[in-house]
Order: sequence, then structure tokens, then C-alpha cells
Amino acid sequence: MRSEFEVAFNEISELRQLPRDIVLEALSNALISAYKRDAGVGNSQQIEAHIDPNTGRARIFVEKEVVEDVFDGRTEVEIDKARYYEPECDLGDTVMVMVEGSMKKYGRIAAQTAKQVILQKIREAERKALFEEFSVREGDLVTGTVQSVNPNLITVGLGRAEAIMPRNQQIPTERFKPHDKVRAYIMEVKQTPRGPQIVLSRSHRDMLRRLLEYEVPEIYNGLVEIKSIAREPGARSKVAVAALQEGIDPVGACVGMRGGRIQNIVRELHEEKIDVIEWNPNQEQFIAKALSPARVTGVYLEDDPDTGRTAVVIVPDDQLSLAIGKEGQNARLAAKLTSWRIDIKSVTEAVEEALDNLDKPPLKEVAVQQAAMIEDVRRILEKKELGRAIMPEEYTTLGSFADLVQRRWLASREVARKKRVAEINAVKATLPPGAFHMPVDALDLSDEIKAALKSFPSAGDVMLAALVSENKITSRLNNLGEGALEQIQDALTRVVIPEEAEAAAAQEAEAEAAAEAELAAEGEAAEATASEELLAEGEVPAAFPDLGEQATDADKAKTAAKFVPKPAATFEESEDEEVDVFSSGKGKGKGKKGKKKGRQIFYDEERGGTYVKRQRKGGRGTGSTWGGWDEE
Repeated sequence: MRSEFEVAFNEISELRQLPRDIVLEALSNALISAYKRDAGVGNSQQIEAHIDPNTGRARIFVEKEVVEDVFDGRTEVEIDKARYYEPECDLGDTVMVMVEGSMKKYGRIAAQTAKQVILQKIREAERKALFEEFSVREGDLVTGTVQSVNPNLITVGLGRAEAIMPRNQQIPTERFKPHDKVRAYIMEVKQTPRGPQIVLSRSHRDMLRRLLEYEVPEIYNGLVEIKSIAREPGARSKVAVAALQEGIDPVGACVGMRGGRIQNIVRELHEEKIDVIEWNPNQEQFIAKALSPARVTGVYLEDDPDTGRTAVVIVPDDQLSLAIGKEGQNARLAAKLTSWRIDIKSVTEAVEEALDNLDKPPLKEVAVQQAAMIEDVRRILEKKELGRAIMPEEYTTLGSFADLVQRRWLASREVARKKRVAEINAVKATLPPGAFHMPVDALDLSDEIKAALKSFPSAGDVMLAALVSENKITSRLNNLGEGALEQIQDALTRVVIPEEAEAAAAQEAEAEAAAEAELAAEGEAAEATASEELLAEGEVPAAFPDLGEQATDADKAKTAAKFVPKPAATFEESEDEEVDVFSSGKGKGKGKKGKKKGRQIFYDEERGGTYVKRQRKGGRGTGSTWGGWDEE
């Protein structure tokens, strides 16, 4: 039959959901504290407590010095008694001796101390267990019950733990009441003196990602990948998806039969509209799809090293408001989804801007070369100003002119961009390579400035920006005062590159050199392999120069390498005569009836040799003098 202690011990373990070892350790610490309180000993004396988990019997062992005559029984023990616990001990040694007597003699204060220690240890263990349980679930969805609601946050019960949902992490259009069930995303789990603090969110974009993983099996199984998400909670979201396996429609998989899958997510997010877009590696096509449901006439990308990536999008006049969206929402979400700054113009706006700049480079040449098109464009714009009907082909003319002008502008700016990139690379070459492997946190700056510079990949990038474009830094220091830039410059002058960063830079340089050497070796090996294949027959092909009987294998290989892997010679048609492009020039290579035939020599790796193709004469009604190629 189990003892009362074992029953109580198991009840504590099950109620608090703690391991038996932790509860046993808490009881041992409580007994030690009670003994110290009752005996009045200090912390310098070693004390141990042993508890039998089955019977509850507790024994306390105290470190004492072996002496002949005991003056203080709390710290000294006679040699005869000490040898009972340590037979080989001698005078002056220290041994662990069990405390005699029952622990029932402890006073009220000692018992209260033991109780407080037990509760404190169990409370700390419970907090630690909760933190470990929810820290591994960070980034997952949980379902809880609303316990209280106030203007700043909502308290949500998650069983043994409580979580908070701040106001900025709630969907603006949602309202909760106590005892409501709520599904939320675990955004952060922090350790605090009062236990773990669990922060929930329903406005985080990764909540939409998790909902899609739960609702769409293809995403959960890895057949469809979510490339990016742009979300404005409670209003609209855009999701870019791509199929990782052929034959799968990523958009259809997310939407589901009759929109069943996406509608479940829409209801969960309080009727938030969700646009699912197929991701495209071609950035122009991807940006055009991201602006759906608006139709796009043209997308023109410009990656400026100073101002960043900008996409100029031209849309038909009747699609301009749809592309921008209500209060710019559609364009804003498309910019977040694609990571490009998007500038939307109507066709008419783009054409009028081009006409105003025809007298400036680089559009001066367009004004000369496309004079007729410009006259048509001006005529169409006049008709539009008068309110007359514009035909579809006239809108096509406007679109073609806008496309021509935009591409001419891009071509002119590309020259300036390459020049600017060369300047930046020249400045970058003067910086220590190890700085680009050094984190921004290593700089001697305040936490606020480090947080503002966290978008820079490394300290070297901060150095480069400070030298070539301070705007990249000052744009991130708007709320940090005027002296923030000076602090950054001062920290950069005092920076010391750690040895680890220098070693990483050296390894990267060695890896690049090894990669270049490997590419060169592969090229030489491919050339040598081609030469060996040509010589596999034991002789040089007839199309190669005659090497003579005394030629060595090396000479043959050297000669073969000159012709491999050159492309096949091109054949030029002539109505007067057909010329053998591989003839030596002495003979004309006449065929039947004295006519010269057009021939080409081709190399076939599978055959390990060359063969000749002759162009046949075209038949009647083909409209061509010569037909296809036949192998000789």
C-alpha cells in the first residue's frame, strides 16, 4: 500500500505537470532551508538532504570537522562517530554526518520557510516548463478563450498559460467579448521575472501563411510554395504561389473547388479579401500579375544603385484607378509583394510626358526617326481633348509610342547606371574584405542606431553607403537626431575587423579562385575529350588538313582541337550558282549536269565522326529554288 507521502507527491507532480525529479529537488531544498533556519548555520557549510520518494523518509547530512572534544555540535563531530560514516577519516578531516533527531522539532518559522521554498521552486519549475513548451511553438497557430478585453490588449487563456494580444496585433474591424473562442498566431514568447509572456497576433502576415498550410494540402506537402505575402489586415491580402511539381495549378490548389478553401480562410480573417497570384521568375510579368485585376500595357524595370529598384507600369486610361486601388491599396500591396517601388502611369499621361520632352536627349532621335508616328499621336490626343471617340487601333498607336519612349529612356539610363556601379565597385575594392563579414551589431553604436541600420547586411555595407551615398543612411535616421550620422562615421573610423571576419573573407576569396580554376579545367577537359573522340577512329577526318604518315597522335589531337567545337559553316544561297563552302578552291565540285552543289559538313558526337549534307533542289510550287538538306 502506498504511503501518504507518495500519494501527495504524485498529486503535486500531476497537478503541476512537472517531472518527479523537479518536485523531489524542491522538497530537498526546502528541508535544507528549514535546517539552516532552525540550526542557525551559514551558507559556507555543506548540507545535503535525501528523501525516499516511496516512504517519504528524509535524512539531512551536514559537513563537520573531526575533533577530539566537541565544543560546537553544529560544526564538529567526535572521531569515533565520524568513523561510523567515514572509516578512514582522521583528526582535522571533514565528513558528512547525518543529523540526529526528528524534523518535527523544527519551529513554526522554519516550517514556514520550507513551505515558501517549496512553492517558489515549484513555481519556477512550472514557469520554465511553460516557456519551453510555448517557445518551440513560436510561429504556430493556437486556439484560446478570451478572458478579458480592454482598450490596449486582450487576454487569452491557453489552458495552463495566459497570452496577450496587443491592440496593434488585432484586426481593426474585429471585436471580441469574454468567453469568445479566438484563433491566433504565436508571434513571440519572452521570458520575464513573472513567467513567460506569450504575445499573440491576428494581423501578422505569417498567420495567413499558416492558415494556407492548414487549408491547402499541396502547400503542407511541399508541392506548392508560398513565395511572398503582402497583407493589410482586415482589408486585403495578396499571396504569390509557385508550383514545385509539373502538372499542378498553384492558384487553383489554393482557391479550391468553387473557392471552398480560400473562403474558409476569408471567414477566419473576418471577411478579408485575398488575391492569389502565380509567381513568375520574370519580374516584369510578375509585377503585371501583382497589379491584378487591372490590365497592364507595359512594365519597365530600373535597378538604380542609389535610389533602389523602381518599376514604371503603364496601364490603359480606364484601368488607372483600378490599378492604383482604393486609397492606393492595390499598388501598395503589389509593391510589398514584389519588393519593387511601383510608379503607375496611364497611357495618355506617359505619351504627354514624352511629347513634352521631345526636344531633350535621348528623345531627340525619336522625334526625327518617328516623325509620322508623333503626328498620329498628336492627332489622337487632340481628338481625345475634343471628346471625340478614339478607335482601338488608335489606342494601340498610343501604347506603341509610350513603349518606344520608355525603352529609350531605360537604355539611356542604363549607361549612367553602369558607370555608377563601376564607381561603387571601385570604392568597395578599397575597403577591407573582412568588413563585409562583420555584423552591424559589432559597431560601437547605441541600440537605437543599430536597430535603424539592421537592414544593412554587414558593417562593410554601412561603410560603403557612408562613402558613396549618405542618403541611404540618413533616410533610416529620421527620428534619431542630427548627431546620429556623426556617431556612425565616428564608429566606422574606430572599427577593428575581427580575425573571424578576415578569415571568412580569405576563405571566400579562395573559394572564388578555386571555382574559376575549376571552370578553366573543365573547359580544357572538354576540349581534350572532343579531340580524343575525333581520333577514336585512328585517323584524322578528311575535312582536316593532311598531316602525313609521320604525324604523331599529339599532332593529330592538336589539329583536331582547332576544329572542335566550332559551329557548322553557314550556307549562303545564290540564284546563279551553288558553291561548295568546303571546297579547296582548285576544283569546283561539279555534280550532275555540271552544276555545283551546296554542301555542309557536320560533326556528330554519337557517331564519333563527320558527315556531309547536300541541299536538294526545291520542287514545283514551293516558291523556292532550293529545298531541304539530304545526308550523303
